[in-house]
Amino acid sequence: MPELAGEAFGPQGDASRHRALAELEAGLRALAAAPTEAGRLALIVLRRSDGRRELPERARLSIEEGVPGDGWSRRPPRDPEAQLAVMRRDVAELVANGQPLATFGDNLFVDLDLSARNLPPGTRLRVGEAEVEVTAKPHNGCRKFHGRFGADALQLVQAPATRAQNLRGVYWKVVAPGLARVGDPIEVLVRPARAQAAVAARSGV
Repeated sequence: MPELAGEAFGPQGDASRHRALAELEAGLRALAAAPTEAGRLALIVLRRSDGRRELPERARLSIEEGVPGDGWSRRPPRDPEAQLAVMRRDVAELVANGQPLATFGDNLFVDLDLSARNLPPGTRLRVGEAEVEVTAKPHNGCRKFHGRFGADALQLVQAPATRAQNLRGVYWKVVAPGLARVGDPIEVLVRPARAQAAVAARSGV
């Protein structure tokens, strides 16, 4: 597609920072439990056509563009099921091992449990002033992820034992536009009925 011909690959990653699987697994076990109902927006990233990453302090999330200026709006067919790529901040820091989080290419980094159990497809959340919905599209590791963070990191996020934790992240789509700022609260508004019952049972409600 001609509009993508000039799109740059983005950050290459630093092979010296790649962690071994055992180190990643140990680090994962050491992470504190992420919040399940109310979290925080830790970072916003938009991907420029020249491969640069910008880290705005705020962005008006929109149904038409997702994060305005991001690569999603330049990449037909602009799949709404993959509008916003989202990753848990502490997991990203573990995998990045000192590399900038913008190396991943995700749009939003959050302090929130992104597991399928906690945020099944159809869950709606408020992010700052915007409202988003978790989509059913899997967010899988790819060759870029492999190159930037190594084979063991890819194995970690794709392993059957951890896949439901969505360590690589999830996709959200914007359902009500609004301003989102770094540091803004994220609130779970509604889950699909069966998932809501499971979460309530888990919490002893």
